[in-house]
Amino acid sequence: MDHAMARRTRLASAVALIALSVAAQAENFIRVDEDDKAARLQTAVTRYERDGASVELLGAVHIADKAYYGKLNERFKGYDAVLFEMIGGENLEQKAAADGNQDLSGLHKIYDMVAKFLNLTGQLQSVDYTAPNLVHADLTLEEFSRMQEERGESLLGFALKAGKDAPENAKQPDPTKLLAAMLSGKSDLVKLEIVHTLGQGDDQIAAFAGESVIISDRNRRCLEVMERELAAGKRKLGVFYGAAHFPDMEKRLLEMGFKRVRQEWLTAWDIPKENPEPKPES
Repeated sequence: MDHAMARRTRLASAVALIALSVAAQAENFIRVDEDDKAARLQTAVTRYERDGASVELLGAVHIADKAYYGKLNERFKGYDAVLFEMIGGENLEQKAAADGNQDLSGLHKIYDMVAKFLNLTGQLQSVDYTAPNLVHADLTLEEFSRMQEERGESLLGFALKAGKDAPENAKQPDPTKLLAAMLSGKSDLVKLEIVHTLGQGDDQIAAFAGESVIISDRNRRCLEVMERELAAGKRKLGVFYGAAHFPDMEKRLLEMGFKRVRQEWLTAWDIPKENPEPKPES
C-alpha cells in the first residue's frame, strides 16, 4: 500500500470512529432531514420552562458548516447566560478560545483532520467563547481525570463502546463505500456515506446509559451551574452541550420541575446530492 492510500485508509478509520461516537445520541435531539436534492444533519434546540425561567438545550456538533456556528453565535447573544461544555474550560483565555488549543479531549487532532477533509470547520475555532455571557459549566481537567480513573473510563473507550453496543440493524458506515468515497476526493460523497450514522441514535442510546463521568457526572455539574445562574437572577439560559448528553439532562430537568414546551431544528451539515433524481410525475 502506497503512502497516499495508507493515509486515506487512516482517515477513513478516523471518519468512521467519529461517526460511531456521534451516532450514539438520541433521535429526539439529532436527526437527518433528507429529500432528493440534499441531506441535512440537524440538531435540536429544545426549550423547557419553570417558574417564569427558561432553559434551552442546544445540541453541539464538533465539526459542521461554518454557517451553523455563525447562527449559534448570533443566537447566543439572546441569552442571559450560555452554559458550555469544555473539560478544563475553567482556564479558558480569550486568545486560546479562538485557536482551539483548549480542547482537552485528546481527539482534537482527529477532528481537525476530518474537518479539513470534509470541508467543514471546528466548533472550537468557530464559536465565540470570549462572549461575556458564556459560562463554563463542566468539570475541571483535574476533576475529570480523577473521576475517570476512579471509574476506569476513557474517552476513546467510550466512543468504541458506542459502536460495539450498536444494535445489528443500526446504520453504520460501510468501510468499502466510505473508502471509495474518500478516494473520489469528493467530500460531499463522504458526508452522504456517514450522515445517517450521525443522525440516528434512539436505539444506540443504551451505550450512554447509567452512571459515567462522560455523561452523568458532567450533566450534574452543568445543572448545578444552571441552578446557580437562576438563583443569581438569570431568566433565560442556553445549554450548549453535545446532543448525547440531552436524554439524561432532559430527564433531570423534568425531575426538577421543568416542562418541555417546544423544539426547533438547526442544520449543521447541508449536503447537496449529485444529479438528484427527478420526482415522479403524479
